[in-house]
Amino acid sequence: MSSPVIELERVSFAFDGRHPVLDDVSLAIEPLSFACVIGPNGGGKTTLLKLILGLLEPTAGRIRVLGTAPRRARHRIGYMAQHATLDKAFPVRVLDVVLMGRLGPRRLAGRFDRADLAAAAATLERVGLTGLERRPFADLSGGQRQRVLLARALTASPELLLLDEPASGLDQKVERDFFDLLQELNRTTTVILVSHDLGFVQSFVRSVICVHGTVDVHPTNRLDGSTIRELYGGEVRMVRHDHLE
Repeated sequence: MSSPVIELERVSFAFDGRHPVLDDVSLAIEPLSFACVIGPNGGGKTTLLKLILGLLEPTAGRIRVLGTAPRRARHRIGYMAQHATLDKAFPVRVLDVVLMGRLGPRRLAGRFDRADLAAAAATLERVGLTGLERRPFADLSGGQRQRVLLARALTASPELLLLDEPASGLDQKVERDFFDLLQELNRTTTVILVSHDLGFVQSFVRSVICVHGTVDVHPTNRLDGSTIRELYGGEVRMVRHDHLE
């Protein structure tokens, strides 16, 4: 059997060293999983992603990503942050944004070569944006900008894709198209995403990672209202978008 793509063994993390955000977390994510991370604000969702990326070090426990330490695996991971640091009004072209994904510890600056340009073109085709290479990023629609940022995360051919609320602010039709694309990508890439819209993503993902200080994993077909109420500490509504007019 293949080794887990992500493996946490009794991991804890505290920013101040005393009050843990995550406590005694054990988790294994198998290759080509498509999972959604959910939980209340402040429950540790983004912290979990940053630990997997090696941007934070655990207070206790052990983390392995793609068979090695998170920092060593970072160049094999595509990451799309919750709030992109790229100003949408910054005068930069679509191609320039996508090529940022080719930068790394061995290549912080300098000209991009033919291989980089070919990878960027192939990735833009993969996300359905061929022909927009020279379009200003600021001129794109919200859905197109999200696809460009996804292309940036994909252009180095990652084995693992981590997305922190990637569909935030998108309308229902654009969001569905975006998740259709993620399903296609999941044929060759493990996809882990954070989302508050569980009622929508349940029709796409196969498992749900519930984060609230600790972590539990549930298949989507076993996740019910009582589990969600326990996780969020009160009544919540799970809206099925496919039932809306």
